[in-house]
Amino acid sequence: MKARYCIPAILLIGMMSSPVLAESGLTLMTTKPTAEGGQTYSVTLQILMLMTALTFLPTALLMMTSFARIAIVLAILRQALGTPTTPSTQIIIGLSLFLTFFIMSPVLEGAYHDGVKPYMDEKIAADVAIERAVKPFHGFMLSQTRESDLALFYNLSGRDEALESPDKVPMSVLIPSFITSELKTAFQIGFLIFIPFVVIDLVVASTLMSMGMMMLSPMLISLPFKIMLFVLVDGWTMLMSTLASSFAV
Repeated sequence: MKARYCIPAILLIGMMSSPVLAESGLTLMTTKPTAEGGQTYSVTLQILMLMTALTFLPTALLMMTSFARIAIVLAILRQALGTPTTPSTQIIIGLSLFLTFFIMSPVLEGAYHDGVKPYMDEKIAADVAIERAVKPFHGFMLSQTRESDLALFYNLSGRDEALESPDKVPMSVLIPSFITSELKTAFQIGFLIFIPFVVIDLVVASTLMSMGMMMLSPMLISLPFKIMLFVLVDGWTMLMSTLASSFAV
């Protein structure tokens, strides 16, 4: 049989076998009423919904954790050193990822023990598990979000009622507020990192101008001094400890 006839043949066989699957009891979705008046869905549909939610996992990793702040600060450091390709982007992403796991480990452990593990042990329903798993992330983001940013997005959401407590902030308001605060904090740390390297560039450029070496690139001369300064002060240790401690509540 030629290849162009294979696909129609497979589809025809599938259509012919669908009544057999239906008679054998294979259903796509089943619902059961709960004692509270709600409904629980079949495991097949839960897996489908879980696989769909996993597509948003990279976005959640970037926007709901400490990853964005760390990656931005490391990128600014690379520019301040005058080495736009060293460390490489892969190394920066790797450092940001593992430092994020270190910082977020209490949050991840809380989400696992409160939501994921009881659900896997079939002690709670899926909606309860999701609510419990999200709660540690809610507390983490809330602790890192500025009140001004939170108030801004809460007003933009058009909500008239006042918040009873910070724990009642909806995720639709908290996530953009957290992202805005993270961007502000990352650029503030990056500004402080940039200052000593800019001073070195100014000193080297002024020295070269006074010596009449205007054709020599100041960036080329200042690069070894900036690397030497960063190594002598143990810059990587200071930077990593500063980033980790910046998330302390």
